[in-house]
Amino acid sequence: MTSATEQGRLAGPLSMSVANLCHRLQPQVSARTAAGFAEVLRRLGGPLQVAVAGRIKSGKSTLVNALIGRRVAPTDVGECTRLVTRFQYGTVDRVEIVFNDGRKQVLPFAADGMIPAELGIDIDKVSHIEAYLTNAVLQGMTVIDTPGLGSLDAASVSRTEQLLGAAKHRKPEDDEEENEEGSDELDDTSRNAVAGAEAVLYVVTQGVRADDQQALAAFTAATASREAGPVNAIAVLNKADTIAPESVEGSGGDVWKAATLLSEKQASTLKPRVADVLPVIGLIAESAESGGFTSGDAEALRQLAGMDDDILETMLISADIFTGWDCDVAAGTRLRLLEKLDLFGVRYAVEAIRAEPEITAGSLRRKLLDASGLEAVRQRLSIVFAARADGIKAAAALASVTALAHASGDQAERQRVHDAIEVLLAKPEAHQLRLLEALTLVASGAVDMPEDLSEEVLRVGSNADIGAQLGKPGAPRADLAAHALERAGWWRSFASFGATPAQSRVAHVVHRAYFLIWQQIRDPLA
Repeated sequence: MTSATEQGRLAGPLSMSVANLCHRLQPQVSARTAAGFAEVLRRLGGPLQVAVAGRIKSGKSTLVNALIGRRVAPTDVGECTRLVTRFQYGTVDRVEIVFNDGRKQVLPFAADGMIPAELGIDIDKVSHIEAYLTNAVLQGMTVIDTPGLGSLDAASVSRTEQLLGAAKHRKPEDDEEENEEGSDELDDTSRNAVAGAEAVLYVVTQGVRADDQQALAAFTAATASREAGPVNAIAVLNKADTIAPESVEGSGGDVWKAATLLSEKQASTLKPRVADVLPVIGLIAESAESGGFTSGDAEALRQLAGMDDDILETMLISADIFTGWDCDVAAGTRLRLLEKLDLFGVRYAVEAIRAEPEITAGSLRRKLLDASGLEAVRQRLSIVFAARADGIKAAAALASVTALAHASGDQAERQRVHDAIEVLLAKPEAHQLRLLEALTLVASGAVDMPEDLSEEVLRVGSNADIGAQLGKPGAPRADLAAHALERAGWWRSFASFGATPAQSRVAHVVHRAYFLIWQQIRDPLA
C-alpha cells in the first residue's frame, strides 16, 4: 500500500488509487514490468508535467520565462534552443546536462541568470537539460521547453517528439541486456509508455497550419496513447500585438479585439484537441513578469510621453523610424525598449503615462502585465491543468500501466493487469477517470457521436464549474439541478435504446456525470 510519505506527494485520491494498484501488482508481474510500475509511481508523486510546444520561432521560450517569472530560458537561436529543457523545483538553483548514456554534467547559470546559450559540448550526445530553480510556481508544475516543430534541424524536431515522450535514459551496453529473460531494464516501448508530458500548452502564431494539427495529434502517439484533448491541452495565440486589425473582420481597428476574434477562430479549428486558444503577448509578459522592465525603462517612456503627438506617431510607424529618429531619448535606450516591449508595448505604456502622469514604475509594469494577457493564460492553466492534476496524472498513469502490460508480451500478465484496472474503475470514486476516458474517446473520434452530443460530452467533461458543465453559467441552483436531472435521464435512455455499443459506453458515463452533478447541487457538502 502507499506509504504516508508517498500520499503526501500524490495529487489526490485518484492518483493514490492508481499508486496502490501498482504496489499490489508489482509482485505479480515480470521484473521488467515491475520496473516500469516503479517509474509510474515516481511520476505519480511528481508535479504535473506540462510541455510548452509549437513551431519554431513561435515564442515558446519567451512564454516559458513569463510563466516561471524569471528570464532563464535562452530565446535567441543557439545550442540550448535545440534541446529539451525541463524546469523543475529544486532547493538549489542549478543546471544539469543529461547525456544520452545517462551521464550528467552540472553547469552554472550564466552571469545574466540564464542557462548558457552555448554549452561547449557536442549536443548530439545530449538527451536534455534539467534546470532546477527555487521557484514556487514549479512546486506544482514542471514546465518543459521544447525545440520548435517545423525546424529544418531534424535532430531538434526529433528531440521535441521524443520529449512529448522523453524516454528513461540507458547506457548503450544495456541494449542487449534488455532482451534477456527476467531483465528489469525497460525496453523502448516500455520507456515510452511511462515517460512524457502529461499536458501540453501549445503555442501558435497567426496561422494554424496542418503541422500544428499534426503536432497535437503526435502528442497522443508520444504519450502512451494519451490524447491531447480539452482536459490536458490548451493553446495560446502568441505575438498577438503583431496582428493587423484590418485583417480581422469585426475588430473595429483594435489590435486586442482582432487577436481575441482570431483566437476564437483558431479554437474552432483546433478543437477538440485543445480546451481553448487564448491571445497573449509573450514578450511584454516576459519583460513585465521577470524583472526585465526597470525604473530606467519607465523614465525613458515618460520622456517619450512628453513628446509632440505628431512626432511620436511618426516614430511609432516602424522599428527603424523609432530607433533612427533624432530625439532626446538615446537611440540605444529606444532599442532596449523595443527589445522588451516592441512598438505595441511602447505605445501602450506611453498612453498609460499620458492618462496618469504620476504613475509609478511598479504600477506601469503591472499595467503592461495586464495588457499582455498572461494572467488569463495562468488562470486557464489553473482551471484546466492544476485543478484536474489528480485526474490527468491518474489517467496518464493508467495508460502507462496498460501499455507496460501490453509490451510484456505475456497474455496472463496482460489479463491480470486488465482485471485489476477494471476493478479500480468500477469503484464510485473512480468516476472521474471514466469521464476522462469517455472524453478522450469522443475528442479523438474513436467513438463517433452526433455533433451536438459530442459538444455536450466535451462540455461536461472538460469544465470544472458546474454552470459551465451544464451550459448554463450563472443560472439559479434550482434550474441547474432540474437540468442536470433531466439530462441524466435523457442520456440513460439514449444508452439503453438509441446508441451503438460504443456510444452506449460513453452515454452511461455521461448519465452518471449528470447524476453526480445533480447530487452535488442538492447537497453541496456531500
